[in-house]
Amino acid sequence: MSCVFCDIVAGDAPAIRVYEDADYLGILDIRPFARGHTLVIPKRHSVDLTDTPPETVAGMARIGQRIAKAARRSGLHADGNNVVINDGKAAFQTVFHVHLHVLPRRGGDKLSFAKNMLLRRDPDREESGRLLREALAELDRTP
Repeated sequence: MSCVFCDIVAGDAPAIRVYEDADYLGILDIRPFARGHTLVIPKRHSVDLTDTPPETVAGMARIGQRIAKAARRSGLHADGNNVVINDGKAAFQTVFHVHLHVLPRRGGDKLSFAKNMLLRRDPDREESGRLLREALAELDRTP
């Protein structure tokens, strides 16, 4: 099965590269939410957040932070950034090679993907917390 990000890493598909080292690549999103929307991808293929080694996720975050700083200091004049990993189809992941989005934001830009974010509520926060604590404890017991 072909992976467009693996093709980009190999140089077999075009991309605008903004960052590259031995393990990671930063490219401009082909369908950006905002000017300068960058994707940070590991060069080694992983499908999603759950099958990616923690060190790889940490590296993606480190590079994403550098790109976010660059967006603030650059001519993009970002006032802030959204940094996100869409994990799985249910979370709107469309390319199944893990990647971190860095979206430069400007005050008043009216980007609507986060619309109503402040109004959402969990109907049972205690139960949600309990479920996550139990699952985390189980992960700690699993080799």
